[in-house]
Amino acid sequence: MNWITNYVRPRINSIFSRRETPDNLWTKCDDCGTMLFHREVSENLNVCTNCGHHMPITPRERFTALFDGGIFTEVKVPKPPADPLHFRDQKKYPDRLKAAQKQTGEAEAMLVATGEMGRTPIVAACQDFSFMAGSMGMYVGNAIIAAAEEAIKLKRPLILFSAAGGARMQEGILSLMQMPRTTVAVQMLKEAGLPYIVVLTHPTTGGVTASYAMLGDVHIAEPNALICFAGPRVIEQTIREKLPDGFQRAEYLLDHGMLDRVTPRTELRDELINITRMLLGLPPAVRGDLPPPEEGGELDHALTEAEEAAVDNPEK
Repeated sequence: MNWITNYVRPRINSIFSRRETPDNLWTKCDDCGTMLFHREVSENLNVCTNCGHHMPITPRERFTALFDGGIFTEVKVPKPPADPLHFRDQKKYPDRLKAAQKQTGEAEAMLVATGEMGRTPIVAACQDFSFMAGSMGMYVGNAIIAAAEEAIKLKRPLILFSAAGGARMQEGILSLMQMPRTTVAVQMLKEAGLPYIVVLTHPTTGGVTASYAMLGDVHIAEPNALICFAGPRVIEQTIREKLPDGFQRAEYLLDHGMLDRVTPRTELRDELINITRMLLGLPPAVRGDLPPPEEGGELDHALTEAEEAAVDNPEK
């Protein structure tokens, strides 16, 4: 037996012919189980191209798709005390915060930004469900107040994307106090005559639903989003009755008058542009990157010359 031929050479060949295969090339749809190429899913805003299931999306990804050119400016949010109650369950509260920050790359569960959407200046706030289930703590309350104050200062509408499991239990009564605080912030917007639009995403539950998430001038939801105060399982166990199919889902709430629209994520930007401009009393948005030409302007003249040249030389 020639050990060089039978062992060494195959071993060397296997080392040099090895190819590293990234483990994030494919994503499995949680609903239909289809394996999807990650770039295809990303381009479709994390919506399954097979069944239309809406998968989670981060606030930064959402803002990149929402704002013109993906350009936005973050609004600074005042930081609350790190651990006001010195709460501890299986882990210390600061340790949970550090783990969530490491996992998401974000400071907290809400991101606030300003920018233009269809050439319409807006302020937007978005909750991150992957950060401790998007729970509403003092930081989230501060973020909504900061967003409302920025909108009032700049005289812009506020668009909020909600996604939360409710109040943050590690902050106890301080988290519940964010319900009246955010309600006051919304009232400030209304007194300033500025539109407040809420987009409810999956899931929006608990104290978030009982406060700022249901106080908008217009309520839009993504398809099949769970929107409720107490979950269907809790209600079913309490009343001991079988609930209707799709209970507390976006389409069910739309049929019963709780929502204004249910809009797929891929169509949401255009919908928000149209609604925002209508509420502001502005004309419809112009498609494309350039503003509409003025009548009799240089652009009209240039277009006319181009049309005449095309008529004179049809082959060109």
